[in-house]
Amino acid sequence: MNDDTEIKTNDQPGDSLGPAAGPASDIPPAEAGAPAATPPLFAAMGSKPPDLWRARDLLLFVAFSAAWLVASLLLSVAAYAALRPLTGWQTPVSRLSDNTFFALFVQLVLYAPILLYIFLLVVVHYRQPFWAGVGWRWPGRAQAVKLLFCGVLLAAVVAAGSALLPDRRGFPLERLFSSPLAAYALGAFAVLVAPFMEELIFRGVLFAFCERLAGLRWAVVVTALLFAALHYPDYEGAWTHLGMILIVGLVFSVARGVTGSLAPSFLLHTAYNATFMFALFVGTRHFRNLEAWICVRI
Repeated sequence: MNDDTEIKTNDQPGDSLGPAAGPASDIPPAEAGAPAATPPLFAAMGSKPPDLWRARDLLLFVAFSAAWLVASLLLSVAAYAALRPLTGWQTPVSRLSDNTFFALFVQLVLYAPILLYIFLLVVVHYRQPFWAGVGWRWPGRAQAVKLLFCGVLLAAVVAAGSALLPDRRGFPLERLFSSPLAAYALGAFAVLVAPFMEELIFRGVLFAFCERLAGLRWAVVVTALLFAALHYPDYEGAWTHLGMILIVGLVFSVARGVTGSLAPSFLLHTAYNATFMFALFVGTRHFRNLEAWICVRI
């Protein structure tokens, strides 16, 4: 009898008692630091996005905005004139400039295509996520509260300055507060629409163009001047108010430049407008005594 036990070994790779070696991957490992693949949506457009905020894009944006500014007003007047016999609207076409609801309608007609243009510019042409492309980074809760408080404080300073310095009364914006309903409509627009659209245009798009082409300081100054120029029709001849608007625009633009984000100027703007509208609401007994109102900035 043979006491030696014969031990059979199997050298086949698949029968090894050690960890099984899986099949080799057909996908090579990504190289360290390699850029992410181009999203499929933009694969057909090329792998490299175009340069952001170029002078040519600025000229096209300004040309489109100016052309649509004129076209939106003409289209709105034409639509009003065509519908007036059917609806019984009382305001003649020659007096539409003092009609609050028509003025707000024209603003909405103006803003909608401009918002679409900005979206297409950032998302389709520049291939950027919209909010990141316009520089929107939402601050933390504590920082947001501080910004809202600063907007309230800014409104108080401007109101005090406007009360102490002499200025023209009866400028175009005052005339739009013609009734309680008109005041409510203006208040809603001033808080819910104007801050976002104005900040998107001035501290979002135009600020980015100016900073790219001329530097941060020029971006702050130019956008503040353009912001004040936008409001000249509201305060025609009221130079103290226009000076205050320029200062407010500088504050908004500095906030945009210092933080590198559009959200802080939006929060400042919203709180600023809301403070004035709330003060007017309280001071005129729920907009029922508009004749005694204090000058406000929308």
